[in-house]
Amino acid sequence: MLKLFAGILRPFSSTPTKELPKDMTKVYATFGAGCFWGTEKSFRKKYGDAISNPRVGYAGGSKDAPTYREVCNGDTLHAEVVHFEFDEARVTYEQLLDFFFRMHDPTTLNRQGGDQGTQYRSAVFYHSDAQKEAAEKAIARVQPAFGQHKISTTLEPFRKFWDGEDYHQDYLTKNPHGYECATHFERTWEKVATTFGGSPPANL
Repeated sequence: MLKLFAGILRPFSSTPTKELPKDMTKVYATFGAGCFWGTEKSFRKKYGDAISNPRVGYAGGSKDAPTYREVCNGDTLHAEVVHFEFDEARVTYEQLLDFFFRMHDPTTLNRQGGDQGTQYRSAVFYHSDAQKEAAEKAIARVQPAFGQHKISTTLEPFRKFWDGEDYHQDYLTKNPHGYECATHFERTWEKVATTFGGSPPANL
């Protein structure tokens, strides 16, 4: 979300966030695709109850318990992310990745639409070597659709997820007219290829 826009709506929270521990019996996915409000909305809309306990918050930074103000100022190098469990019998990690690359613009470094800063970077936080390998293969598969525009998505090991403040959770359901990044919508690969001058990737 735009810093100025968000600041007009409400003050930045300076409350330290809390780590959300992992349940090692469950399978997780964590993605950064710009403002986490729209990222969460996109995944909820697409997958419904095939994903569970979606939360927005911060990952990939250099400080424990960052505040929202610190993240927005770029002081901690965290990314705004959506973090959720998923049912592998209903949706595969490869399908999640395919959607991820179609629901935002992964070619703009540290920017999504008008939102700029490292917190808005396109990022996959992998929870296992298998997820990292799947993400690498996904980038190789979909890069042709973006033509000469190189995918800037970072692949980063998941270490900790800092749960966002309550007012951020499911924000666009509670505030349907709230700010939503203009790049957050589902595209077909044919549309991506047309927009970027590329060619559609091979099917999954």
